[in-house]
Amino acid sequence: MTDKPQSAFLRLEAEMTEFARERDWEQFHNPKNLVMALSGEVGELAELFQWLTPEQAENFPSEKRQALEHELADIQLYLIRIADRCGVDLEKACDEKIAHNRKKYPPEKCFGKAVKYNEL
Repeated sequence: MTDKPQSAFLRLEAEMTEFARERDWEQFHNPKNLVMALSGEVGELAELFQWLTPEQAENFPSEKRQALEHELADIQLYLIRIADRCGVDLEKACDEKIAHNRKKYPPEKCFGKAVKYNEL
């Protein structure tokens, strides 16, 4: 019998739970507070891109690369924490959403078009 490797989501979820428990932060990690914190992190990510041209954004400045990585990590970790606190299997939800979007945006209807599904 071969053990299935643990998903990155489950590993990070366990690490975030342990991190919060070690600091007695579980009391603060309700879904509302976590969503508010996530919103702040998304704002910090937006700030990194705020005045960049599209070309600069495609070739993100190397001197700000670590800040970009940290903000993306903060966002991912808050998403995982929110999903955990809400009892959502995030990996399964992502797989289902991708399948849903494949049906909603079939290539033969949306190829090369930046429009919403109801405009196809």
